[in-house]
Amino acid sequence: MSFVTRADQDLLVKICGITSEADALLCVSFGADAVGFMFAPSTRQISVQMAGDIAKRLPPEILTVGVFRDEAPQRVVETVQQAGLGAAQLHGHESAQETAWIRARLPLVIKAFPAGDRTISRFTEFGADYLLIDGDTPGSGQVFDWRLAEGVADPGRLIVSGGLRPDNVAQAISHLQPAGVDVSTGVESAPGRKDPLKVRDFVMNARAAVAEIEARDPLPPASSEEEPYDWRDG
Repeated sequence: MSFVTRADQDLLVKICGITSEADALLCVSFGADAVGFMFAPSTRQISVQMAGDIAKRLPPEILTVGVFRDEAPQRVVETVQQAGLGAAQLHGHESAQETAWIRARLPLVIKAFPAGDRTISRFTEFGADYLLIDGDTPGSGQVFDWRLAEGVADPGRLIVSGGLRPDNVAQAISHLQPAGVDVSTGVESAPGRKDPLKVRDFVMNARAAVAEIEARDPLPPASSEEEPYDWRDG
């Protein structure tokens, strides 16, 4: 399995907690690369049918992600396939075996861990494409200590979440130089409703942070020996 790195493509910007077609199209119009649909219990929970209807109306290059928490592996696979999504995000206590089983049946899997979780050291055993680091209470909008995410994985596999907002996303990117950032609460006007100005500023500030890093520290040419996984191929 190969992974995306910053040398291979731009930062992945994911907007999670999508509950309507209007919000999904809004996020895409402002430059988001991925949108997430909550199937776990949440104020942002959405039906499989609605998620599928929204996903059908998005450009094919947009990564659509179903978010689950401690769901049966078979149910995760069935839901993602039924909705026609491109990936699953596992936000519970899924084991390495369960995660690997899911990944063998889906094109892309994101495995989330709370910051500081000792299980992160075994991340490669899970077989997931991305490691997402979040706060202790997902969806709370609380920022965790970013030092807890330093060196936990190849930055090309790391997605940072937890308390990100338009005013701090650039700092998070500068500090950790991750493969992606994930936001939900930080760009909302109310639970499950996205704020256009916050979405715009979040994406704009994230892109600007990457440009600043690249200007300060140019990357060497990417190796052509192996093609990295690109979510746009899904």
